[in-house]
Amino acid sequence: MSQQAAPKDFGFGEDEALLRDLAHKFLDEKLPVETLRRLVAEAPEPVYEQGQRTRWDEGLWKEIVELGWAGLAVGEAEGGAAISMAGIAGLVEQVGRHALPSPLIATLNATLVLRAAGGEVAKSLLSRIAMGTTATLAITNERGSWEPEDSALEAREVGDELVLSGTAFFVQDACKADLLVASARLGDAIVLCAVDANASGVQIEVDHIHDLTRDQATVRFDGVRVTAARQVSRDAGAALRAAWPALLVVVAADLCGTSEWQLQTTVEYAKQRKQFDREIGFFQAVKHPLVNAMVEIDRARSLLYHAACCIDTGAEDAEIAARMAKSAASDAGEFISDRSVQLHGGIGFTWECDVHIFFKRSMHNQALFGDGVHQRKKLANALIGEVA
Repeated sequence: MSQQAAPKDFGFGEDEALLRDLAHKFLDEKLPVETLRRLVAEAPEPVYEQGQRTRWDEGLWKEIVELGWAGLAVGEAEGGAAISMAGIAGLVEQVGRHALPSPLIATLNATLVLRAAGGEVAKSLLSRIAMGTTATLAITNERGSWEPEDSALEAREVGDELVLSGTAFFVQDACKADLLVASARLGDAIVLCAVDANASGVQIEVDHIHDLTRDQATVRFDGVRVTAARQVSRDAGAALRAAWPALLVVVAADLCGTSEWQLQTTVEYAKQRKQFDREIGFFQAVKHPLVNAMVEIDRARSLLYHAACCIDTGAEDAEIAARMAKSAASDAGEFISDRSVQLHGGIGFTWECDVHIFFKRSMHNQALFGDGVHQRKKLANALIGEVA
């Protein structure tokens, strides 16, 4: 992609603003925090104590598909909306702001990798995703590395088929996915394949995580056969590297959304809760951390849309911009999560306070694809040389 001149407002125009506002209105109506609480936090024991899958509203997902969100990153030729990364970031912020339990984030990330891979197989899969097929990435090894050369799966050729064996870890929303987009070593090459989640030889084991708005799983591949029609690319490394900035932008956008909810909710609480005959927001020990949180979130959001714009314009430093955005969003999420619990006082760490739902989603996102420290190390390596 040749680099274009940076547009005004990071390319966030009327269409992107309309998409964001419609998403906000739709989720306000369909998923107010009371509904979210009943869905994911009313009876957590089966998830936390028995290892069952997290709950989600499949009816709401069907409405989301009808709105075209599943095909946001899919090209028009494949039946998608071909929305810019700035537009996707705006919508995903609203998804994070409502802590939407759905396979949307995982599907978007799988879509971005397939789009980067290109080719007829990828186009066929993208058409299915635009119609509502859910997908997720199975690319992470047991050490948590997402680097292509660290792929946890091995592939061998049997005729025109590939046979996959091994275990993929930390697979996001695997229990909601129809397709697993997996990378595997084939000799000196890294291949990218799409596997049905219910294919013979695929075993999904639910991980115990604290975030109730999504699931995570360990996926075992035991001699899983992949036909030529599902072999996406013989250069998965190139596809993953090309998609990497966009993956970071998606997670950073979700982080900005959860952080904004925590900030606004804590501000409202500080306006209402009284201590010593005054609203607690009157005291500097409360108002100053909230202002600092606002500054951190706005800084992260500015970097987020700059990174999205870099992707949209084909800028050479898109990965650097995306890592900066993920670093800032992770740090902002950590700061406001800590302060939102603290400033809610004694109720802040109780189950009845909805802050914990967004706190846990934020914590998961902070670690996903590398936290702020990890991103800064990568930035240092890129800008000033390898850091021990």
